[in-house]
Amino acid sequence: MRNVHQYGKEIAVGFLPVLVVFLIYTGFPGLPLILGLGLVGGLLFLASARGGTAIGTAARKRPAREPEPLSFDDIGGQERAKRELIEALEFLVRSEEAEKFGIRPLKGILLTGPPGTGKTLLAKAAAQYTRSVFLSASGSEFVEMYVGVGAGRIRELFREARRLAVKQKRDSAIIFIDEIDGIGGKRDGGQQREYDQTLNQLLTEMDGIQGNVKPRVLLIAATNRKELLDPALLRPGRFDRHIQVDLPDRTGREHILRLHARNKPISAEVSLAKIAEETFGFSGAQLESVMNEAAIYAMRDDSQQLGAEHFGKAIDKVLMGERMDRETTREERERVAIHELGHAIVAETVRPGSVAQVSLTPRGGALGYVRHHPDQDRYLYTKEALENQIMIALGGAVAEELHYGGRSTGSKGDFEQATNIVRTMIESGMSGLGIVHPQAVTVEQWSQENAVILGDLTERTRELLNRHADTFRRLFPILVKEETLSGDRLREQLRQADRSA
Repeated sequence: MRNVHQYGKEIAVGFLPVLVVFLIYTGFPGLPLILGLGLVGGLLFLASARGGTAIGTAARKRPAREPEPLSFDDIGGQERAKRELIEALEFLVRSEEAEKFGIRPLKGILLTGPPGTGKTLLAKAAAQYTRSVFLSASGSEFVEMYVGVGAGRIRELFREARRLAVKQKRDSAIIFIDEIDGIGGKRDGGQQREYDQTLNQLLTEMDGIQGNVKPRVLLIAATNRKELLDPALLRPGRFDRHIQVDLPDRTGREHILRLHARNKPISAEVSLAKIAEETFGFSGAQLESVMNEAAIYAMRDDSQQLGAEHFGKAIDKVLMGERMDRETTREERERVAIHELGHAIVAETVRPGSVAQVSLTPRGGALGYVRHHPDQDRYLYTKEALENQIMIALGGAVAEELHYGGRSTGSKGDFEQATNIVRTMIESGMSGLGIVHPQAVTVEQWSQENAVILGDLTERTRELLNRHADTFRRLFPILVKEETLSGDRLREQLRQADRSA
């Protein structure tokens, strides 16, 4: 229900135009002066309303209710990050014991890592673990063109956190700022007064946090670009703990999948451990999407359970994008089949058992693709492993050259991948240049070494595909007709070729 003040403003807005028309009609001599004063007053009113609303809105719109119950047990794939965070939160939970040992309470915890790894979930679980009031905001909410507005929002946010903690009779409050690089970026000494004032106010509020004053306030922030943050924000005494939240490993991915499978009817034939192996490099958000998309495919098929085929389609969709309705010509389909078979045969030869499926189904920006699944997670690579990856990337273009005498634009992404791996080899001291600093290498040296490595590996790829020309000829019509080829069928054909040889 609107109050009297709101009605008063509406009446004034409606009355003033009538008054002006009346004065014009009667020829009132002081009308210009009244119009001038009215204009100035209106501008001042709008400025004050804009500033006051902008300063107070961020805090007043914070949810006063409890966040949805979320414990650390509900978060999978981040065991190390959870241990580090719980250890830091113990100083807040066991504050009296910490005071006996003269331990300074933590003021800030910074969560860093790729998108979708669960940084926001960890912050919510931290509030549940410490029974704290939880307020959340995004770094972009404090950025304004008006000087002082962002700083005012920071003050209001901390003030609101303390007020809610007192109101709900809590000993502590947790403020979570996502994408803090929006307000905590490095200061360059320029004229960005609004950004500098907002960051300075955040630093001041963090310095003002006292461990012996209740309610205690803990700031948790998240970013995936830690290198952009100002050093004054990162120093001890402000963000005392920096916790890396990485992509989950195979065990973590399986844990995440089991968490999201609790409310879904999954067929007994489905192995979540196998799905975890096939989703190397997926974040927690992507794994949740795989589960959700598999359920959608099952519902579309009027199936009572989520089957292996549904998960296969879901992984393809999350990895490559939605299936497109693009109609390709027969010539394009045949060229794409040659291209993808080149990738698949090279991959299965240099890394046996790695191909999951070859498909001509257009997804995202690709007209076809080969889905791989690694035998195990790898984080360190030898020179041989990197060369094998380059050969797999070049397999498509080399296959087109052997069958058509030239390449197509479909190899553009493959070449980018290959050159990026060459860059890794050079920077890791695995090239003919030896151990060198990347900045000490000239453009000519870089181009020459890149050409040498790619030229040698292209020739090795050509020799490999020539050895499997018969397998190529047998698989090509099958893939063009059925549009998909399983990794098992590919391996069977390769084994037959080896036996006949």
